[in-house]
Amino acid sequence: QVQLTESGGGSVQAGGSLRLSCTASRYPYSTNCMGWFRQAPGKEREGVAHIYTDSGTTAYADSVKGRFTISQDNGKKTVYLQMNSLKPEDTAMYYCARGFTCTSVPGTFSGLYYSGQGTQVTVSS
Repeated sequence: QVQLTESGGGSVQAGGSLRLSCTASRYPYSTNCMGWFRQAPGKEREGVAHIYTDSGTTAYADSVKGRFTISQDNGKKTVYLQMNSLKPEDTAMYYCARGFTCTSVPGTFSGLYYSGQGTQVTVSS
């Protein structure tokens, strides 16, 4: 069974930083896009960023561009999301996902994908 385990969430003040980690295991070999999406209470899910694990190609939502950085450590099968200059509107549950193909919308997937349980990020003003 595919497993994705997120960590690194927490509570910070506006302007602070957090780094989320996601380690994947038991995934189909051909799934080569990993990403993050988030969902706040009462709001629709929003794609944040994704990275193609074979090429390293990345994409970011406009709302996080310039503040967040997605990266990977292939040896550890881990993807990171470095979040700087955090804003209260970044408050959400953040989910890591891995799938066969990412769409042109950052942090979203086409077809089957697998996601973790989520890690909470809370930014206070």
